[in-house]
Amino acid sequence: MASNKDNSVVSKLSLKLLIDTTAQKVLFAEAGKEVVDFLFGLLSLPVGSVVKLLSKDRMEGSIGNLYKSIQELDDSYLQNSKGKSTLLNPIHSISPSLLLPGPSSSSCKNVYFQCVNRIYSGCYECVSKVNGALCPHCKNKMSKQMTYVEGDEKDDDVDPNVGFVKGVVTYTIMDDLTVTPMSSISSITLLSKFNLKNLNALVERDVTLGFNEALEVLEISLRSKKVLTSVFLGKK
Repeated sequence: MASNKDNSVVSKLSLKLLIDTTAQKVLFAEAGKEVVDFLFGLLSLPVGSVVKLLSKDRMEGSIGNLYKSIQELDDSYLQNSKGKSTLLNPIHSISPSLLLPGPSSSSCKNVYFQCVNRIYSGCYECVSKVNGALCPHCKNKMSKQMTYVEGDEKDDDVDPNVGFVKGVVTYTIMDDLTVTPMSSISSITLLSKFNLKNLNALVERDVTLGFNEALEVLEISLRSKKVLTSVFLGKK
């Protein structure tokens, strides 16, 4: 996969791992909204359409579990009513910020330019998204940036800068990328599920998720159910 030329300026995300040092595996991770937004955002890449076509049960890796997590996640944790539909039925790509850079300010849909001289009355009527475009009336360059004013009506579409889930809680991410809202009760239940005999073998480790790790998560999730162990402990 091609490298990201802007990965040096992409901020890294933090998460806390609970590791079983005896078995050398990640039991689960604690993470905030940004990490979950990144993971859910993988489904808005073309692979989201693959999950829908093949069905989550036929996926060999862990991407299917992200799909299932969104299906089962209560709407109260989502930013808006269309978030779940957008992810489960992807129409266009919303790039996860760790993998692909967002649109530059020069291509922002809310930046417009107007004629500098505005000699004729028609010069006032025209705007362009291209800085330096020729005015159709006086042929001068349209380079005067206009001020965009947001109206009262809000767009319900998913904004990639806002993300998919709310940041009011911490989320639990399993080794196979199953995501659920975290609580003290759920953590105790998880530890009981693993049937651990030696609690002293458990250690917490703070790690970061940057561009390289994001690529590994995407790659390994397509073929394995031990994503966090593979990425952060190096056990492929």
